[in-house]
Amino acid sequence: MKNLLRLEEVGMTAIGIYLLTIYDLNIATWIWFFIFFSPDVSMLGYLVNSKAGAIAYNFFHHKGIAIACIAIGYFTKVEVLFSIGILLFTHASFDRIVGYGLKYSTGFNDTHLGKLKADKTINSSQVIA
Repeated sequence: MKNLLRLEEVGMTAIGIYLLTIYDLNIATWIWFFIFFSPDVSMLGYLVNSKAGAIAYNFFHHKGIAIACIAIGYFTKVEVLFSIGILLFTHASFDRIVGYGLKYSTGFNDTHLGKLKADKTINSSQVIA
């Protein structure tokens, strides 16, 4: 079942990347690489504490927030907001492929997909370095 869910996320990521190529906002392709990983800046919330980190991380990795941005951007004809929503959705799907789910306030390793393995952990000293 876990592989089936991962395959579903691969499909959503692929569709999102395709849509980002259509709605590129005339931004150079190499810049999209950096923009794609920009939601991970939200991990800096863990420098405050686990609860703040989980709230910040989950806000930028929640597919519901992404879909709301897509819908609002689409209906108001604000292409930037529409593209941001696609980007957030695609990034969240990509993260779930590699096992990063929404975080619980008990720590970065506690996700809705299960506990992260030791090789995927971060601590505050890694964020600062």
